[in-house]
Amino acid sequence: MKILRFLFILLLAVSCSKHQLHPYTFYYWKTDLSLARTEKDVLQKASLPFLYTRFFDVDKTDGKFQPVGVITKDKSFITGKQIIPTVFITNRTFLNITNQETRFLAESIHALIRKKASEYHLKTGNEIQIDCDWTAGTRDDYFKFLNELKKISGKSVTCTLRLHQVKDKKLMGIPPVEKVYLMCYSTSSPLKKSGKNSILDVNILRSYLSKIKDYPVKNMAVALPIYSWGIVTNHLGKHRLINALSQKDLENPSFKKISDTEAEVLKDGFYFGHYLNKGFRIRVEEISDDQLQAVIDFLQKKYSLSILFIIN
Repeated sequence: MKILRFLFILLLAVSCSKHQLHPYTFYYWKTDLSLARTEKDVLQKASLPFLYTRFFDVDKTDGKFQPVGVITKDKSFITGKQIIPTVFITNRTFLNITNQETRFLAESIHALIRKKASEYHLKTGNEIQIDCDWTAGTRDDYFKFLNELKKISGKSVTCTLRLHQVKDKKLMGIPPVEKVYLMCYSTSSPLKKSGKNSILDVNILRSYLSKIKDYPVKNMAVALPIYSWGIVTNHLGKHRLINALSQKDLENPSFKKISDTEAEVLKDGFYFGHYLNKGFRIRVEEISDDQLQAVIDFLQKKYSLSILFIIN
């Protein structure tokens, strides 16, 4: 129901304003493909005919490329949306990569996408999306990979774009794609106690995107977060994330509320599928409808944008 609440209020705010109503859809970032009735209903109402679906991650371990978290599919995953395969690749995968390895990587990724699409009878289209937080040191090899994947797959290859890659475009380079997907979230690290919402801080986002009009790739969609999480801190100050926690989850007789968004565990036990000790602290980060609307208001002055929502 939380997804429905965020979606309905956001659409209402956009449609009742004087601004343009933007087309939208979702990213699906879970390893197990399954859809509850509520999720099916929400997805059906999305105005774009696509669902951007993470197929797997790629990492390099002991010098070898490895697929990680390859999708599985439940019988409940039924949708009329066209599936856009999305693959996350770690930045270190491109460190010291050879031209031969670049081609091998592109061939392997394309083959695994085709295998999973065929195995699970997924209706895919003409697009493959690559998600990588590339750096100045890996940009040339990453861009070579994108071109290689285009040649091998014969498809339109698109990629994600981080905020710092917009701000520092001269250093980070411009990816050789016709369309980019601007990731308007993770404006800071959730593991650093900055006092800011690490999922999305609108002021930080505005500073990163102050010159977005100058970005050369004009075909751009925006990804906005409608997810939440809890940041758990132990006695040693170490952190871990628990997905999909909200402020309501802090209303627990085994917790002592510190604020509306933070609580302390009073009794050892299993909470949210994790064992937490007495004294551990949980801080919840959520995205408000006002925050989402502020980002949309800021960006629609710059572009006519498609919107994709990130859920967890």
